[in-house]
Amino acid sequence: MHDYDIRSKIGLRIKELRAERGVSQEEFASLIGMSRSYFGEVETGKRNVAAVNLEKITKGLGVSLAEFFDSEFFGER
Repeated sequence: MHDYDIRSKIGLRIKELRAERGVSQEEFASLIGMSRSYFGEVETGKRNVAAVNLEKITKGLGVSLAEFFDSEFFGER
């Protein structure tokens, strides 16, 4: 696994889970009540995500925070 910074790891994990659900950035951002531009910057690792927004994202993805961080991106597998 590459040595990405935490913002990139979070973004890659979000992208992975969103893609598994077959939904676009725009559709997903709308679904969770977040602007597409903010969400896109979080997903590409260009912006820090606030804890409240990460919770909103994980709920929209249907995973708990524990499940979200249980990934090779975070060295848990």
